[in-house]
Amino acid sequence: MIRIRGRGRHKLFIGMAPGVGKTFRMLQEAQQLRRDGTDVVIGVLETHGRADTAAQAEGLERVPLRRFQHQGVWLEELDLAALLLRRAQLVLVDELAHTNAPGSERTKRWQDVELLLASGLDVYSTVNIQHLESLNDLVAQLTGVVVRERLPDRVLERADEVVLVDVTPETLQERLRGGKVYASEKVGQALANFFQRRNLVALRELALREVADRVDDETPLDSSLRERVLVCLSTYPESKRLLRRAARLAGFMDAPLLVVIVLNPQTFLSREEGVLLEECTRLCDDFGGEFLRIDSDDVLGSIAKVAIERRITQIVMGQSPRSRGRALLGRSLSEKLQQRLAGRNVDLHLIADDPPTAAGALTRP
Repeated sequence: MIRIRGRGRHKLFIGMAPGVGKTFRMLQEAQQLRRDGTDVVIGVLETHGRADTAAQAEGLERVPLRRFQHQGVWLEELDLAALLLRRAQLVLVDELAHTNAPGSERTKRWQDVELLLASGLDVYSTVNIQHLESLNDLVAQLTGVVVRERLPDRVLERADEVVLVDVTPETLQERLRGGKVYASEKVGQALANFFQRRNLVALRELALREVADRVDDETPLDSSLRERVLVCLSTYPESKRLLRRAARLAGFMDAPLLVVIVLNPQTFLSREEGVLLEECTRLCDDFGGEFLRIDSDDVLGSIAKVAIERRITQIVMGQSPRSRGRALLGRSLSEKLQQRLAGRNVDLHLIADDPPTAAGALTRP
């Protein structure tokens, strides 16, 4: 008999960094469910050589990874077709922010999980806090590390349940020194870089705050009292960082996000500017926002018109050294905008450019 279901349930195990025990906790719960009669399979498991994690997976059925060739090299990824055919009640998928190998049908592992959920299968998955898209700039600022593998915040927001797997920074450092996180030859470098105590403290705070923010007040707000966030972008590279900051603000306020860019119709975009515009459009979509491109030579008037029509309460704008210098010669765009919106109860957030962060790249710590 075929069981007909709607969308599957997604339980996400999140932590501040590798080694806190997300995968172990996920396997623990899966083993208990298996003993209780739930049909559980492993879709993909990354043990990173940790013996206790591998031992915790014993007895759980594994659906073999899909093997395929790309430019003469054999690669392995989660086998979505096999999992859909197997139709277990629960699928375990490790490292949700993982980027699939070249030649895969989908770019990211979270996209595979979305299809599993849409087909009615329940999924348990794991992720570290630094992989959230909106935190990318903040994590780089705090740790000096640029996280390359990221997933949209909406994946976390849409999860049916989020479990914070937490340990103290000192405990995690002890696990690292004991060879329970990375191989011994990598321990010294890890402790001197990403796993410095100050970094772990900051990441732990982010993880705790992110999970706490999910506890929403279930009393609906009057629509007239709801916050609405607008972010004004330009063709400068800092636009992506500005958009992430605005998305964080919208998330904290449980507010809709509107992204606006005003472009002079007489000016042609360079190739780099066109690419930046596409990237900002994609980011906006990832954050669940609305992207509005306005062709006009009246930047101030266009922004003010949108803010009034959409009843915006929060406006986020960038302030580069160039704009600050221009302000010395006369009123800045932000000051003129404030005057246009006087009496409308709109808060203006000016975000200054950040100096370059310390060098460092993180693919999958």
